[in-house]
Amino acid sequence: MDQKVVKKQLKSLFKSMDFVSNNFLGKEKGSAKYAQIYFAIYQQLGLAWEFLGLQCKHRDGYKKTADNIEVCKICGIVRETHDSFVLLSRKGAKTLGMKVKPNSKETFAAKKDAQIINDTMNFHGASLNVDVHNAYKSRLFGTGITMAAERIVTVNEDNIECQINQRLVYVRLGDVDKKAGKKKYGGFPWEISRENLKRFPVIFDFDEKHRLLGLTILR
Repeated sequence: MDQKVVKKQLKSLFKSMDFVSNNFLGKEKGSAKYAQIYFAIYQQLGLAWEFLGLQCKHRDGYKKTADNIEVCKICGIVRETHDSFVLLSRKGAKTLGMKVKPNSKETFAAKKDAQIINDTMNFHGASLNVDVHNAYKSRLFGTGITMAAERIVTVNEDNIECQINQRLVYVRLGDVDKKAGKKKYGGFPWEISRENLKRFPVIFDFDEKHRLLGLTILR
């Protein structure tokens, strides 16, 4: 939404909130029934304030209140607070958050201290998880090993998992778990016999210089 439109709508909203507050709330006289009605209206206006605040880009900077709290000059949202609601456009690409990567060369004592973000979203039936953390000491296997800083993106769809990190792309076909053998093997294509390769429904995409461009797995 255009910032000028957001600013205009917020000004109008604040005037409405002030009108309800000054004329119908906080008065000693008057019907308790109607006071409750206007209180509900004020709460609904406050909810609209939260949603409009999500559209604000805070481009005019922040100002300090009497309590020494920094708030946006346009929408009044407190600086660096976590929003309870997320607004997404009905059509077109949806933008949620910003791309983050490991940001420190320090090795932290625990994963909770190294964690930058670990967030999951279910979108039209597909699950997306983004896990970004700096290096940290792990007590895995009881020996205490250092876990490297990573950005890991995991997509789950119909029991199939695709995991992408800074070093590799891994696809797990959950559908075959019920039919799979007891042991699990791994190998490069040139390490597997041609007879066994014929059983893998994988198509490699490559260019004239035989550089890998992508692959397709048939289900």
